Amino acid sequence: MRTLTGPTDHVVVVGAGLAGLSAALHLLGAGRRVTVVERDPLPGGRAGLLEQGGYRIDTGPTVLTMPDLVDEAFAAVGDSLADRLDLVQLHPAYRARFADGGGLDVHTDAEAMEAEIERFAGAREVVGYRRMRRWLEQLYRVQLRRFIDTNFDSPLRLAHPDLARLAALGGFGRLDARIGRFISDERLRRVFTFQSLYAGVAPARALAAYAVIAYMDTIAGVYFPRGGMHALPRALADAAADAGADFRHGHDVVRLERSGARITAVVTDRERIACDAVVLTTELPTAYRLLGHRPRRPLRIRHSPSAVILHAGTDRTWPDLAHHTISFGSAWRETFHELTREGRLMSDPSLLITRPTATDPALAPPGRHLHYILAPCPNTEIGPGAREWRDLAPRYRDSLLTELERRGLDGIGAAIEEECLVTPADWTAQGHAAGTPFSAAHTFAQTGPFRPRNLVRGTENAVLAGCGTTPGVGVPPVLISGKLAAARVTGVGRSRAARTFTGAARPAGPAGPAGAAGATGATGATGPTRPAGTVRRDGTTGTTTEGRPA
Repeated sequence: MRTLTGPTDHVVVVGAGLAGLSAALHLLGAGRRVTVVERDPLPGGRAGLLEQGGYRIDTGPTVLTMPDLVDEAFAAVGDSLADRLDLVQLHPAYRARFADGGGLDVHTDAEAMEAEIERFAGAREVVGYRRMRRWLEQLYRVQLRRFIDTNFDSPLRLAHPDLARLAALGGFGRLDARIGRFISDERLRRVFTFQSLYAGVAPARALAAYAVIAYMDTIAGVYFPRGGMHALPRALADAAADAGADFRHGHDVVRLERSGARITAVVTDRERIACDAVVLTTELPTAYRLLGHRPRRPLRIRHSPSAVILHAGTDRTWPDLAHHTISFGSAWRETFHELTREGRLMSDPSLLITRPTATDPALAPPGRHLHYILAPCPNTEIGPGAREWRDLAPRYRDSLLTELERRGLDGIGAAIEEECLVTPADWTAQGHAAGTPFSAAHTFAQTGPFRPRNLVRGTENAVLAGCGTTPGVGVPPVLISGKLAAARVTGVGRSRAARTFTGAARPAGPAGPAGAAGATGATGATGPTRPAGTVRRDGTTGTTTEGRPA
């Protein structure tokens, strides 16, 4: 693995999103002095927080899987997830509702899921599910360390026996066809293939290797932190600040000072920060602009579809909604063609409805409820542009509410007290390329060693992190990307970093900037900074730490 050359004692991390916070913790664990520069007043990046009318709204990801990766970041500085976050495992992980009126709960427990599948689709599908579950577990074991949690310097890194194992498992076939070998019920297949949309590719065209996302969702488990998803970056920032990181919130990076091939300082709109190395977690176009170099690629970057999200605070809820409910339309293949080929809004949308107050009622005023409705839509490269969305947004919002009413959420429009509508115009205004928060799609040409790399030729002491680079999109990959970026700086792996951290090598940063990351600081949150809690399978908490969630 290539690492940065020259001194790397003081590292400036640009961006306090999940990738930047993960990088900061792993760098601190390896003995580096770390300054984190963030343009917003709070940590989180995409995992932001909007406080409106007494509602605490998560503006970013709503699905948390693989909490062991979060624990790994904490462990780098001798901390733990159990001491920082109160996680609840969701039961069911999802609820699926179909246009024909049918539905099923998606359980991560094998026996519970088998019983649900038998009720929904018959005993024959249970046999196929068992085979598919074993296949997903094998697929995950083969991929994680060799193809996901790894820094690629060359496609030659793929030349490993695990590549043959992945091929033997059918990982280079098509996702929908591979799942179809196990499950014949078309509705049930959707439950294990819709995740490819996270990767920006239709199930009929996605590599079967991306079934690993279905493993994370349907076997490893889906979790939710009390306090909302924003509690995750807040806890990571608290741990980094306690380990000595210096946070500079409200600082916008305007340029990088260079001496030849080395960056010597990060210049913000408020100060100049001298450094030995830099981790850039900005959008790729911004990172390349700051570095003054855009790597040449044989094909231009193809971006994932975008999304319209309606955050709605309501005076009522609908008991049939779980924490996460997927409302599938009757169209399926046509929907993906509209999103990724024709650049049209879904004529028969499949929607993700998240009700976080089902798990944490404190996110809304007493007697009130939060609902997030996510509707995939084309990105602005192939679909309506940012200007068009400014006119289209109110009409599309009304059409979504009409569709939800038709699907059983009667009175939802009248129940809304507070709302925030986010469209590709807003993603564009936030600096997201192609108006999508999901970055570059995971096509074969943008996967593994072919994805934009985290080292940029021409700069000796900068490394990239975030969803645009290795390994990709989603909370688990982004946390891994921060760890991989730190490894490029230090060459130190997780186990050694955890062993060598003492917690006393660096002075604590200024209380003001670091305090903005705290649970009782500028976020407006209440309660202890470090709630005790343990992840248990029944969602309760305790005082002892369970090992790795299955």
